[in-house]
Amino acid sequence: MKMASPTIDLLKSEIPFEQEKMVLSGDVVSGLVLVDIVNGFCTVGAGNLAPRELDIQISGMINESERLARLFCEKKWPIMAFLDSHDLHRPEEPYPLHCSKDTDESNLVPALQWLENEANVTIRRKDCFDAYLGSIENDGSNVFVNWVKKNQIKSILVVGICTDICVMDFVSSTLSARNRGFLTPLQHVVVYSRGCATFDVPRNIIGALAHPQEFMHHVGLCMMKERGAKIASEVSFDAKSQGA
Repeated sequence: MKMASPTIDLLKSEIPFEQEKMVLSGDVVSGLVLVDIVNGFCTVGAGNLAPRELDIQISGMINESERLARLFCEKKWPIMAFLDSHDLHRPEEPYPLHCSKDTDESNLVPALQWLENEANVTIRRKDCFDAYLGSIENDGSNVFVNWVKKNQIKSILVVGICTDICVMDFVSSTLSARNRGFLTPLQHVVVYSRGCATFDVPRNIIGALAHPQEFMHHVGLCMMKERGAKIASEVSFDAKSQGA
């Protein structure tokens, strides 16, 4: 059972934060970043960390991510998709085995699998929470940093799962890297709240840490806002961009 709405209302009144209506323009190079929208986290019954039944927050996140991905592809704007993918001998504690490499758990959800054939899409499989760190190669180069620089991206729009874990870790590291000048010309990191989701674990599950979905979603967004991200409640494209 999810947390009662009065508690959520209290949370939002105690730690409110402003959300923006984001309008993307063709005058500014924008990139779309998809974080872990894979079967192992999103498809019902697909694995240890997948939802057990249809989850409205997760399905809404997938729908919004697909909508944006199609618009970015129509405009041939850059997209980077991070896919959680783990070796069997390198578990990611404290979580059970999930998104094992070379299994369908670590693949994009059906609604996004078409992205694999798009020329403007870069796919990066990662083996840790933080996609920024997961982009580091053995020679010290960083696939995400190179993607930003190659495409001269000034603003990234971030969607995915989980709001308070992998999305937040990536956003936090990206903001720190931007502030240190590692990601020139990147200026803005925008998180689309309806394009993000997290999971729900009730308090009465023995041996599991409680993880109320709406509570943690809000907290994750708030923490990213505190670190310097812009939080968008709506994302649209200006008239000039629509004609691109």
